[in-house]
Amino acid sequence: MAQVSRRLKTRGKEAARNLGRFRAGMRAEGVEALRGRVEELESEVQECRQLNLRLAELTDVVQELLLPIAQRDEQRIAEVMEKYAKGL
Repeated sequence: MAQVSRRLKTRGKEAARNLGRFRAGMRAEGVEALRGRVEELESEVQECRQLNLRLAELTDVVQELLLPIAQRDEQRIAEVMEKYAKGL
């Protein structure tokens, strides 16, 4: 029981110390630094969205090209390739 009590006391002190560091960092960095970080993250999310869209387009092209020759729609393939080329 004494070990559990010591462990809880130690963890409590660690948590308080970490909270103090966090608060000090918040005061030091300020709200403007956090706003800048949020803007940076938003731009990274937008870039990921664009890459995912591009990947979906590429997947469509690959899917069209992997169909057996008898089932290929050459006009559709040309449209897909043209759409993909415009995105480059």
